[in-house]
Amino acid sequence: MTFRFGVRLKLFLVSIALIAISVVAADAYLTRSTAQQVTETVRDDLYVRAALVAREALATGAARDDLATWDALADSLGHAAAARVTLIARDGTVLGDSEVPVGDLPRVENHASRVEVAGALAGEPTDSARLSATVQQHMMYVAVPVAGTGAVAVARVATPLGVVDKAVAQSRRAILVASLLALSLAVLLSSVAAQRMSRVFRELTDAARRMTEGDLAVRTHVRGTDEVGELAFALDQLAGSLSATLAELKGERDLQGRILEGMQEGVLVVDKEGRVVLVNGALRSMLLLGPDARGRLLLEAIRHAELEELLGRATAVGGTTQGELDLPGLKPRRLLVHATSLAGEAGGLLAVFVDVTDLRRLESLRRDFVANVSHELRTPVTALLSATETLRNGALQTPAAGRFLDIVDRNAHRLQNLIEDLLELSRLDAHQYKLKKEPVDVIGLFSIVLGLFRERADAKGVRLATRIAPSLPKLESDPRALEQVLVNLVDNAVKYCPSGATVTVAVDLEDDGGLRFAVEDTGAGIEAKHLPRIFERFYRVDKGRSRDVGGTGLGLSIVKHLSEAMDGELTVDSTVGKGSTFALRLKGRAAHSDPPPASGETATVAS
Repeated sequence: MTFRFGVRLKLFLVSIALIAISVVAADAYLTRSTAQQVTETVRDDLYVRAALVAREALATGAARDDLATWDALADSLGHAAAARVTLIARDGTVLGDSEVPVGDLPRVENHASRVEVAGALAGEPTDSARLSATVQQHMMYVAVPVAGTGAVAVARVATPLGVVDKAVAQSRRAILVASLLALSLAVLLSSVAAQRMSRVFRELTDAARRMTEGDLAVRTHVRGTDEVGELAFALDQLAGSLSATLAELKGERDLQGRILEGMQEGVLVVDKEGRVVLVNGALRSMLLLGPDARGRLLLEAIRHAELEELLGRATAVGGTTQGELDLPGLKPRRLLVHATSLAGEAGGLLAVFVDVTDLRRLESLRRDFVANVSHELRTPVTALLSATETLRNGALQTPAAGRFLDIVDRNAHRLQNLIEDLLELSRLDAHQYKLKKEPVDVIGLFSIVLGLFRERADAKGVRLATRIAPSLPKLESDPRALEQVLVNLVDNAVKYCPSGATVTVAVDLEDDGGLRFAVEDTGAGIEAKHLPRIFERFYRVDKGRSRDVGGTGLGLSIVKHLSEAMDGELTVDSTVGKGSTFALRLKGRAAHSDPPPASGETATVAS
């Protein structure tokens, strides 16, 4: 187990180490300073005492060999000076010593070589500190010259340096006691400071950890002007800056996500390893991809050989490549793909998929439309040219001229009808047809529509009838559009019904308040395979018969467009051999009015 040094313990140990170093340095300095000061004090005091001793020795007129007198003087002066006193002759002989009995003086070695004695013999007061060979103590010696020609030439005073050691010991004890008190106080203060600093650092560490975990709302709440306060302020500023930056990035990401999901075009991003990085909702819908497509290899997520080849070509050329793909299935589609190689270290590929199914279908319809219009125009134009050429070549003066003029007139009307129908479809496609809603008199409308075809129906032996529900309200719609729908439907019914058939124009009130207009006939009917395409332009069930009766192939297409413009629902129901019913439902368009004059559930008017 590894022992962990926390900030608190580190600060405490550093404080203790600094205090210990300070105590040791103070002890060394104060010990040396105290010893030096005490030694200087003792030396100065000994100089004073030595001068007094020298004066007393000078006043004593004893002979040189009177050792008893000199030793007694040394003893008396040593007691008075509280120090060891030594009286020395000019040759270095000791005449008296307060620490040496008089009987032992002859055995005391010559002191001329002593440092302090030699200095004093030379006329200079001299001091020296050393171990005494006589008393075996560490002594401080001060020797001064004695003026005059007496027996004593040098007076020396000495005292043990134990007083210095005692003073140093006392100083060390004082330093130790002060150091212990200071250490105790320092331990307490350093512990408190370390505790506070540790708490502050724990707060900073906890705030930094929460920031790394994504909580950018955290703040340190540490105040101060020192480095720790500046660090806390910097962390708070960092959290605020990161929070603002992340909020901005999140907003941009969400905006990009909404844009990608709102696009009708599919977007695919693949990294350089061929894994799917991004797929938007439109592409998921186009390619029927599941939610697990992201992160998978492209070949696993989308199995399409043509797409793989196109993306591989874009990667190989390092630029932009485009192509079209056919997607089979219940709803076949055609996609235009723009694939671009992404530059930079990350690399990868961006592909945009555009559904051009409707565009290609419209292009196909346009081509078919042009071909059909050309074909429809060719027949009457050819007939007109042939008839006029025949008339020019002399037929104008023959009995057959009337027949050729009938051909010209019939085909000219056919061209006129075709052009009018084309112009009508053009206006409907361009949304230039503006509905004008107003109350519609259904009975009057039916009368107008049937009046247009009564003569032709009578000529063919086709019976026209109406069926109007009782208490029928007036209708809020565009009378002109509704009339054109009914006219086209009745026109088709009269054209294709055989003699003896009945064409009925009916209106019924539905449960939701809307009206159902229907044109019913008892003609030959339409096969089921033709019903899905019957409203296409120029589509004919029986092309030869349609041209014989003068149809343009655009009537039902116009009916479909007008029905959609009126927000109606157009349906067809037909059975071969029984007839057909074309119905237009206009929902919620009724406005109440007086009932029609007929009584009973239905009113039928025959022509």
